[in-house]
Amino acid sequence: MKLLSVTKIWDRGEHNAFTDLIRFDGRLYCAFREGSAHVSPDGALRVLVSADEGASWHEAALIRLEEGDLRDARLLVWQGQLYLFGARAIAGEPLQSLMWRSPDGCHWQAAEHCADTGYWLWRVIADDSEQTAPNESALYGVAYRPGPDGDVRLYRAAPKGTLKGADFTSLVVCLNRDGYVNETGLEISDGTFTCLLRRDPVWDDRKNGILGKASTPFTDWQWLELDCRIGGPIAFRWQGRLLAIVRLYDEKIRTSLVEICETTGHVAEHLSLPSGGDTSYAGVVMQHAEHSDELKVSYYSSHEGKTAIYFAAIRLE
Repeated sequence: MKLLSVTKIWDRGEHNAFTDLIRFDGRLYCAFREGSAHVSPDGALRVLVSADEGASWHEAALIRLEEGDLRDARLLVWQGQLYLFGARAIAGEPLQSLMWRSPDGCHWQAAEHCADTGYWLWRVIADDSEQTAPNESALYGVAYRPGPDGDVRLYRAAPKGTLKGADFTSLVVCLNRDGYVNETGLEISDGTFTCLLRRDPVWDDRKNGILGKASTPFTDWQWLELDCRIGGPIAFRWQGRLLAIVRLYDEKIRTSLVEICETTGHVAEHLSLPSGGDTSYAGVVMQHAEHSDELKVSYYSSHEGKTAIYFAAIRLE
């Protein structure tokens, strides 16, 4: 794996973090949270767009609510529309997962509630293997409930028309509660659902990530403990191998491209991105070429002092 380039693309907010990246209508879109601090009541979701594969970026939208900290933008393209998922946090109240829809990445419909109150729908992906007609994939997302009695829950949506927040219903009510489980990286291929799940040693000492697998209809899951702690995971496949970009905690905190052995749980680090401190939460877009494949990556880091959004290109080899 070779790092081809890395560029800082945004640092105008006091705190810029928690990214995602997607290709939509021939352009790259990067979404993230900006606010006055890592946790603050003024969090908003910023969307940037690039028409030249990340060489330059321009503001597309800023989404904020009158009340509540909007957190952790996640992007999805479905039925010719761009969707943005996030969560609203208000002190003293259960958080609420929200969804916005846009035809162009610039103009967004009003927020819709999705998932159960108190559950954070972390990432939503499509299962193309269920496709019966163009753009009729089923959608899946894993949500977690913060707190000492928290768990993660698997949601499914299969709308026939425009996706609504109410379309997400619980498929597996308690997917996992082995420790403080929370953020997920999701991948579906060849009828197998893979879930890379973060754990944190908040209420006990369980901290290593875990890897879950299930075959269609994704109701019977098997879990494997990884050999290290991970944060902010995003998982994807390349040439059949399970890769991920995660936060690693050994030696120094950093954002890295890793490969996960699906039989032993070993996490092998292939490439450390320029990063440190408050960092991770990547988005990825794969670009296939004749002689090599290139991975476009958004992430955030504070290794240069201020938390900022970065865009990197990696050659997969």
